[in-house]
Formats: sequence, C-alpha cells, structure tokens
Amino acid sequence: MKIHDLKPAEGSTHRKKRKGRGIAGGSGKTAGRGHKGQKARGTIPARFEGGQLPLQQRLPKLRGFQNPFRVEYQGINLDTLIEAKLTDISPESLRDAGLLHKGALVKILGRGTVNKALTVKAHAISKSASEAITNAGGSVEIVPLPFSVRPPASGNQHMNR
Repeated sequence: MKIHDLKPAEGSTHRKKRKGRGIAGGSGKTAGRGHKGQKARGTIPARFEGGQLPLQQRLPKLRGFQNPFRVEYQGINLDTLIEAKLTDISPESLRDAGLLHKGALVKILGRGTVNKALTVKAHAISKSASEAITNAGGSVEIVPLPFSVRPPASGNQHMNR
C-alpha cells in the first residue's frame, strides 16, 4: 500500500451542502433559515442574547484584594530532595538538578523523612522541615531574597487600571 492508495472509510466523508443554489439543490430559496425574522436576515453576534442583559454585564466587576507585594515560592518537599540524592542543597543545585524553575524562590517543605545529614540553603523553610533536617544532623541556612524591596507579584495585570 502506498500513500496515494489511502482513502477515507466508506461513508465517513460527506459533500458540503450548497445552500442558496435554487430549489433543485434542496437548500434553495431560504437556504435553511426559515421565513423572515432576525435569524433569516443578517448576522447576529454569537454573544447576543436577544436583548436580555448580556452575561458580560450581569457579572460583577473585579472584587477582592490582590497583594502587590506577595512573594511567591516554589515548594520542594524533603522526599523529593532525598530522591534526587543531593547532600548540599542550594537554589543553584536544585536548578541544575531540574527541580526548580529559572528565577523561582525555593521553600523547603516537610513531607518525607530525612535519614542523613543535609546542608540546606533556601529562601524559606517550613518549621517541620527545619526540625527534620537538624534532627538528622544537618544544617539549615536562609538565603536572602534577591531583592530588597518586594516587587509586585506577576499576574496582577488589573492593578494598573
């Protein structure tokens, strides 16, 4: 079998309806639009609701509070660190291991158990993770954030309205 021998399955393809081509075509005269009325004439936008107040206007405007100074961390659990077989953990080593997005701030979270001494440097660490690392004979160091004044968090496009 060659590529030029390929055909669609029998009955799977249909000819396009040729509307408005005379009464002999089957869809002539009104072309399936019925008689008179709004839908028989020009085009109506898809969002048009027949004069009813549109959904876009019925919904309330922006509400709530978006903190422009929110610092967003990428959480990494202890069990993930153990699986990665890293002993000296820092944002750079996590990025090299493919566990951390580029430019993300890291927070170590406490899911999992630690059975060997780890040296951890992170922007933030949970209390349970800190206790688990120090109990296993490891050390924890908080790395300062890469900015002195918190920048506005990404995703707050509506703040400039």
